[in-house]
Amino acid sequence: MPSIRRGLPDDLPIRHLTRGDLVACADLSEDRGWPRDEHRWSLLLGAGTAYGIDDPGGKGLAAACVVTSYVPSHAALGMMLVAERFARRGLGRRLLLQVLAEHGETPLTLFATDQGRPLYEGLGFTAVGSVERSVGRFLPESTPAQVTGGTPGSPAPTTRRATARDLPAIVALDASVFGAERTQMLARLPAFSDHFRVAERAGELVGFAALWPSDGSHVLGPLVAPDTETAKALVASLASETDLVLRTEIDTRHTELRDWLAARGLAAVSRTAVMTRGCQDVPGDWTRRFAPLTVATG
Repeated sequence: MPSIRRGLPDDLPIRHLTRGDLVACADLSEDRGWPRDEHRWSLLLGAGTAYGIDDPGGKGLAAACVVTSYVPSHAALGMMLVAERFARRGLGRRLLLQVLAEHGETPLTLFATDQGRPLYEGLGFTAVGSVERSVGRFLPESTPAQVTGGTPGSPAPTTRRATARDLPAIVALDASVFGAERTQMLARLPAFSDHFRVAERAGELVGFAALWPSDGSHVLGPLVAPDTETAKALVASLASETDLVLRTEIDTRHTELRDWLAARGLAAVSRTAVMTRGCQDVPGDWTRRFAPLTVATG
């Protein structure tokens, strides 16, 4: 008979979750006060490896997390959730130890709330940066700003809707910015997003961004651009496509873009720590990486 600690068996099995667990994962998000986000869970369950512990009472999931691997660079840990009724009983630590055991020496990255940060630090993760969540209805400028940037004398970037023919160029650009090849995720982005746009300069694709639905709002991510002005142009062009509240997570080092978003009606509401284990920083080029697809995938 398994031992009992505060009414919870110590040896509850950890299993890999599948698309069949979608509703249970959304229920778990809702239990912790997060949006259900079935749309995002569907992406994560398809593109990543999800781990879960079942409620011994048969009431869905007691805990879950997702790891998205970007071989050979690193893996991103996200959606680390423990049901409120099982909080502070060691389930989160058990899941993380399983992840660490399965991924060996693979560097790991994650975005940590203040509540989860002590757990991660106890398992060897180190804070290396932060992102700021901004939320609000976008207020367009009365006179659209001219997009500048790039080298003097170079043509200004333009934005347009992405097409299927853009995917190879998007994958190549993303690999140089993200530090790993993410075809398995980017190939899903057109269907996952409600709106998907690219920025070009002199016929060369230099940036891209997407809007995807979440709990009655639109999330803006990823946001990749060669400079702040191009990032602004992509944000403004996507914002013109929707009447919903916008949400995005901007690397706090991009102060100019954060200030511009605040002036355009998106208020900063929280900060989340960026943490790594097995690497000194998140791979890639942060100067061109303004916002992640989602903090669950890096």
